[in-house]
Amino acid sequence: MNNNNNNNFNENIGQSEHLLHLSVYNKDTAFNMSERRKLKLRGLIPPSIETLQQQLSRALSQLRSFDTNIEKYIYLSSLQDRNQTLFYALIMNNLVETLPIVYTPTVGEACLKFGNNWRVAQGMYFATEDKGNIRSMLDNWPREEVDIIVVTDGSRILGLGDLGANGMGIPIGKLSLYVAGAGFHPARTLPCLLDFGTNNKKYLNDPEYLGMRHERVKGKEYYDLIEEFITACVDKWPKVLIQFEDFSNDHAFSLLNKYRNRYLCFNDDIQGTGAVILSGYINCLKLQNIHPRDARLVFYGAGSAGVGVADTIVSWLVQQGMTEEESRSKFFFVDSRGLVTADRGDKLAPHKVRFARKDNNGEQYKDLIDIIKYVKPNGLIGLSGIGKSFKEEHVRELLNYIDNPVIMALSNPTSKAECTAEQAYTWSDGRCVFSSGSPFQPVEINGKTLKPGQGNNMYIFPGLGFGAFLS
Repeated sequence: MNNNNNNNFNENIGQSEHLLHLSVYNKDTAFNMSERRKLKLRGLIPPSIETLQQQLSRALSQLRSFDTNIEKYIYLSSLQDRNQTLFYALIMNNLVETLPIVYTPTVGEACLKFGNNWRVAQGMYFATEDKGNIRSMLDNWPREEVDIIVVTDGSRILGLGDLGANGMGIPIGKLSLYVAGAGFHPARTLPCLLDFGTNNKKYLNDPEYLGMRHERVKGKEYYDLIEEFITACVDKWPKVLIQFEDFSNDHAFSLLNKYRNRYLCFNDDIQGTGAVILSGYINCLKLQNIHPRDARLVFYGAGSAGVGVADTIVSWLVQQGMTEEESRSKFFFVDSRGLVTADRGDKLAPHKVRFARKDNNGEQYKDLIDIIKYVKPNGLIGLSGIGKSFKEEHVRELLNYIDNPVIMALSNPTSKAECTAEQAYTWSDGRCVFSSGSPFQPVEINGKTLKPGQGNNMYIFPGLGFGAFLS
């Protein structure tokens, strides 16, 4: 093909070919005869004219023909790229079956293999080399209006850690739920990845990795690019909602505090997770017949999600008449060095300081079992990203202080859950109140079928985001 032909390439693409490759408008075999004539589609698709319900039946059959969830994920991604009407109809009519594929836990595996399973570009990518050009790059986005942006830097994807550019799977998945669960128009959503590099050696050495091949940039260079991105987005789309997603602890709180009062934005890991777990915790207290003032929780994991949950519960406790100091005293945080205390000897991250214990009388507690014995809590909340970290001895110890302890194994994906539903129910003789971040199947204990709860922010962020945007 010569240069002249290249220059005329776009002009030679007909309207019908454009339409059949625009997933927002393409209806495939559902175009009726009048539409086929008017849009010059006759002969380009099979002659049979189908209803959406007929298309749904075929798509569901195709979906179920795959053996593994990652294969189903790839199929749904290709369907989304081809026909968004059919994709969202399939999701919305089969939520229970499709949510674990579109989002957790399958999206975790999809992120790990993002470069290997690459099919087609979705969303926008911005790297450190793009500094000074982000506003003009946003003009490359083919849609005039954007109502919501989900952005990540890939630094802390679920409980999987630094996945770099592979983290793009999370904004894509979240926005699918914003559409299916809240009503955002798919053409007015934008997933974004800020590529600051990665410290994950596996991906730096992977020939199929699609991100920048250098270690993560830090400090001023990092924050300057964030500032440029945020201001550019708001300049182009003044009413846009920006959701921060899966930023590492060293940046999540500072970015939220910097921008929450300047622009329409929120951090779902901090605020969304907190709201979901608060609602569950309120009901747990009712089941346990415990007054909030008498409750004590051990948080295993002191990152953005754990502290976000605690902050949200504190806000609720203050509304119930407790002081902020008294409310915080009900929570005991555990990180990699043990119980978080003010006199432990290490420099605490700023978000941990307000929950550091000062009533430990100089004693330091390293092991979780010793911390449980010391605190005598009514519940154990896991947001550590460390799979299988809750043991039988921990659950058995809880039973010494409460007949029906709260056990929340909230880390995602499933492989990172602190324990399974079956383990929690078995170790507690079916007495615990259990929930997890990723779904588990019902468990039969002593002739009773126990259905695990799920404490995932997907139950709130679609409505929260849509409400924020409408406001």
